[in-house]
Amino acid sequence: MTANVAGDAARSSSDAAAWTLLRANAAADLIGGLFRAYAVDLVRLAVLLVGDQASAEDVVQDVFARLQRNPGRLTDLDKPVPYLRTAVVNGCRSVHRSRHRARLLRVQHEPPVWSAEAAALAGEDRRAVLAAVARLSGRQREVLVLRYYAGLADQEIAKALQVSRGTVSSTASRALGALARELREEL
Repeated sequence: MTANVAGDAARSSSDAAAWTLLRANAAADLIGGLFRAYAVDLVRLAVLLVGDQASAEDVVQDVFARLQRNPGRLTDLDKPVPYLRTAVVNGCRSVHRSRHRARLLRVQHEPPVWSAEAAALAGEDRRAVLAAVARLSGRQREVLVLRYYAGLADQEIAKALQVSRGTVSSTASRALGALARELREEL
């Protein structure tokens, strides 16, 4: 009788493993079929959203790779296309966020200098400009830094500083005028 219990336990364990393998194979076949049927259309959608073929293909590939790792994401087998489309759009949003962060973090490289004397003069000019910027009012300094260092548009600066776009334009104009006057006097 103990042998039967052990045999039944082994059979039910192997049956569970067989069912798991069968479900995994069925999911892989389903995902492969979805890829063959919809990948080209999804790549076209992604190209329109991200602007280049390579990134679009990466987005679609990532969607199907995540689906392959966790086929339970596709709970509604009757409507896989809306799920895939939504996943691609979200992937494209992630690409845009990554590109935006990369643009913000881009390091400004120093231009090449032709001689030690040129390097010394450039360093002196840079110090004079930084000193003049430091003497500007807080808002003028903020506007110039956001415009020329961070590369923001006037509308984005206005939103960041919680002022109107016109205030940004007039503040930038006054700040540049003040810098020009002060630097002419120093040079």
